[in-house]
Amino acid sequence: MSASISVNPTPQQVLSVRGACPHDCPDTCGLVTTVENGVATRVQGNPDHPHTDGVLCAKVSKYTERTYHPERILTPLKRSGAKGSGQFTPVTWDEALSDIAQRLQAIAARAPEAILPYSYAGTMGLVQGESMDRRFFHHLGASLLDRTICASAGGEALVQTLGGKVGMKVEFFAESQLILIWGSNSIGSNLHFWRYAQQAKRNGAKLVCIDPRKSETADKCHEHIALRPGTDAALALALMHELIAHDWLDHDYIAQHTLGWESLRERALQWPPERAAEVCGIPVEQIRQLGRDYGTTKPAAIRLNYGMQRVRGGGNAVRAVACLPALTGAWRHRAGGLLLSSSGQFPVDRAALHRPDLLAGRTPRTINMSTIGDDLLRESSPTFGPQVEAVVVYNSNPVAVAPDSGKVVQGFARDDLFTVVLEHFHTDTADYADYILPATTQLEHWDVHLAYGHTDVMLNRPAIAPVGQARSNAQIFRDLAARMGLTDPCFADSDETLCRQAFGNAVDYALLESQGFATLAGPDAPFAEGNFPTPSGKCEFYSARLVAQGLDGLPDHVPNHELQGTSARYPLAMISPPARNFLNSTFVNVKSLRTIEGRPLLEMHPDDAAARGIADGSTVRVFNDRGSYECHAEVSTRARPGVVNGLGIWWRKLGLNGTNVNEVTSQALTDLGRAPTFYDCLVEVEASATAAA
Repeated sequence: MSASISVNPTPQQVLSVRGACPHDCPDTCGLVTTVENGVATRVQGNPDHPHTDGVLCAKVSKYTERTYHPERILTPLKRSGAKGSGQFTPVTWDEALSDIAQRLQAIAARAPEAILPYSYAGTMGLVQGESMDRRFFHHLGASLLDRTICASAGGEALVQTLGGKVGMKVEFFAESQLILIWGSNSIGSNLHFWRYAQQAKRNGAKLVCIDPRKSETADKCHEHIALRPGTDAALALALMHELIAHDWLDHDYIAQHTLGWESLRERALQWPPERAAEVCGIPVEQIRQLGRDYGTTKPAAIRLNYGMQRVRGGGNAVRAVACLPALTGAWRHRAGGLLLSSSGQFPVDRAALHRPDLLAGRTPRTINMSTIGDDLLRESSPTFGPQVEAVVVYNSNPVAVAPDSGKVVQGFARDDLFTVVLEHFHTDTADYADYILPATTQLEHWDVHLAYGHTDVMLNRPAIAPVGQARSNAQIFRDLAARMGLTDPCFADSDETLCRQAFGNAVDYALLESQGFATLAGPDAPFAEGNFPTPSGKCEFYSARLVAQGLDGLPDHVPNHELQGTSARYPLAMISPPARNFLNSTFVNVKSLRTIEGRPLLEMHPDDAAARGIADGSTVRVFNDRGSYECHAEVSTRARPGVVNGLGIWWRKLGLNGTNVNEVTSQALTDLGRAPTFYDCLVEVEASATAAA
């Protein structure tokens, strides 16, 4: 299908258009798109944006390949075959919108909660991700979606400890003398932080990677601590023990700016390094040395990422790690402290974007996106409410990315489930749609972005006209609202108007327009004198809010749901970190990137492979009681003994047997934040009947 675009008739007109990367990554890079006669020919990093500094990852530098992909959906499509068959017929926008509006209106008249939006971070944009869509579903009274699939356990932990998703400024890691990179493969998932870490390393800083997998980042650090999945809190508590035992504490900071120290001290003293070493599966001296390094090196900084919170005790683990900088007074230094997410520092006016007043006093139920496999299969009941009759999916690919995907497929395969998918491509989820509506890419629409790895607001200008008949997400929901007779003036707001509403007067929009970004004002060392955004204004080791929920007020080690050593049938722990050349399930269909990635891989330690007669490169079956999938074994010390690394997330249809790693992951949730436990998963691995590649 050819790409039909508006071409500027001026001979050889070349434009450079500033924008922002929309993807689920802390870096939120500034983009510069070169446009020649209306066609985007190149996407580069914005050299004038300090955090981007002209550098993009390999994925986003291929963005024109994605925008002009030969398989891109360029017209509305209506299903013409069985669900899952991927058979569709092109229709007009008028036909698609009329039918969708009629179907949703009929359901909303009977049981509005039977309609469910399903979206996440396919774009992180505030306009195309959470504006007109929220208004639309609020007006209908549809079910609310608990958007938990990536970050909510760690996010809730930060709220309960530091008061919000706040932390040190990323640029000051360059001045740190010790950096703990905890649960993060920064080279692949946080490139611009890694550049600051490299600068610190050149200046003499020690870099320590804490990760079950010997990642590409671990290769470049001075030390790798390969703990068992789900044992991070035990390690953090043992570090506290060492800080106490050797008096590597900032007693003044603790007294002035923390809450619950005596109780935390008592708990930490229950975790000598010997106990943690046994739980974590690492040498006791490694814990002692890390405690010594952290207690005696100033400034020391921790770059935490979300991998370590995808287990049952993930929230407690983040809480435990987040307590450490206050114990040593690391927050006194601008190059000390911790960063998991900076997103809580952005003054987004979500009430203006979402318009919760459109609910008009209604309180619809909330459905957790991480349990969509079970929830699509539930019948109506007094406790659950009405059966889900319609799902509108945008900015997500749940059939590929949600846990326990065998059940997710069963749910989306229901003949009585009306499914609308806004998409660029025929994803695994789009195959189950009744209608697919062609959405614009980042090069074709307005948007405004916050970041969770730095503190710059970013503006995205459209560089080209929409390809084919694509429309922005916000435009599609405007169009549906009009078809359904929703007359509130908010449904007439343009995408550019929504960009202006996102921050109101809190951000200089003229500055965004002129340079493409605006840096938030704030102190270099935000918690040097306490002033945490908690109820007490202190770092809360003890959270009264958690106690009020019937939970432990102190962080603790909470063992995995599927604890290694408890199942003879499934002796291996599995984590599923991202493949380096994909971003969740985005970019999997970009041929150049898939070629670099090669094939679906399972990293196995040589001892585990030998015990099962598995050779490097052979096809293996990974399985448990939830399901199984096939991939290729890579026998490698990147995996620690007893743990296998299933690199994801491949589209199911591009895998070896129409499945992917989420066939074996669980819908069980975390201790805090109601998040999924992707890395809390026991499996067995065997040689497959399929011939080796």
